[in-house]
Amino acid sequence: MSGLLYISIRKTFGANVALESLDLEVRDGELISLLGPSGCGKTTALRIAAGFEFADSGAVTVGGADITRRPAHKRNMGMVFQSYSLFPNLTVKLNVDFGLRTRKIAAVERKKRVAEMLELVQLGGMGDRYPHQLSGGQQQRVALARALAIRPSVLLLDEPLSALDAKVRLALRDQIRRIQTELGITTLLVTHDQEEALGIADRVGVMSAGRLEQLASPAEIYSRPASAFVARFVGSMNELPATVLGPDAVGVAGQTIMTPSALARTVGDSVMFLVRPEDVSVSGADQPGLAATVTATTFQGASTVVGLRLDVLDVLIHAHLNSSTASHLAPGQRVSVQMDGARGVMESVGVAPIEDPADAFA
Repeated sequence: MSGLLYISIRKTFGANVALESLDLEVRDGELISLLGPSGCGKTTALRIAAGFEFADSGAVTVGGADITRRPAHKRNMGMVFQSYSLFPNLTVKLNVDFGLRTRKIAAVERKKRVAEMLELVQLGGMGDRYPHQLSGGQQQRVALARALAIRPSVLLLDEPLSALDAKVRLALRDQIRRIQTELGITTLLVTHDQEEALGIADRVGVMSAGRLEQLASPAEIYSRPASAFVARFVGSMNELPATVLGPDAVGVAGQTIMTPSALARTVGDSVMFLVRPEDVSVSGADQPGLAATVTATTFQGASTVVGLRLDVLDVLIHAHLNSSTASHLAPGQRVSVQMDGARGVMESVGVAPIEDPADAFA
């Protein structure tokens, strides 16, 4: 067995449970992003892999070898931190060389690897500079080169881009992905940034309260979230009170919306129906749908966010429309709203005491 494997990991800090029954496999050569809010356990999971924390129970293996109680310096992990953690009194070359020197690698081999790593992160001509002479993005690339120089079994990335501005963050994200793919190195990335997680990973693990809510490809996480928490955390959702009408339909303010998420729900259940803004469309007020009033339009280039207040429910929702489609809409305009429920998600709010669900709209 290769890659990084967590087996039933539990970790507490006093009365606080940081991780509960974490089972996770990062396959050989794969990049997994752990995504979640502060306090969800994602950083604790990373620190347990690094050897900075030890699990209360469970096991961690790399390449099939149990490293659960192995000290950090014997795990051969490459680590990149949010704060760069470079030695300010050492040049770029010496920073990259540091891990090799502590491992007593021969001088000729060290020089070769340092040069290779600096070329890999596109800093080949900056080896004699000091950290304070570099930009934030360049410093983080040095930190990445240092982590990779030791040829680690696993690369661990702890919020590596969060200290950078948006443009640099995007460029470095793409560079990390290029390097990870080129080297084929098993990588675990921790982030709270959903765009970063979806844009870089082979698979994304969404965590909440110490548990792994869902582990899947970025497309599946977004289009088929396993829970209301995942749906809300990844992307944005409109939330509407609804009633289950059948195995593939819910009723929202008198309108029937076809949705596979109603499967396994009991007819008559009161639920909260969650639908992506891009699955909301708008037509003329004389068309079938939910009557609404446009409250605002926000131009975002190719798309426009349209605020809509539904008449019957008095609920404010949003639609993400093509800007050319939305160009005729203005605040105060009366419209009709339609929803595509194919990617809808439900959350139970109790069972409605209704014998015939049609009575819900009487």
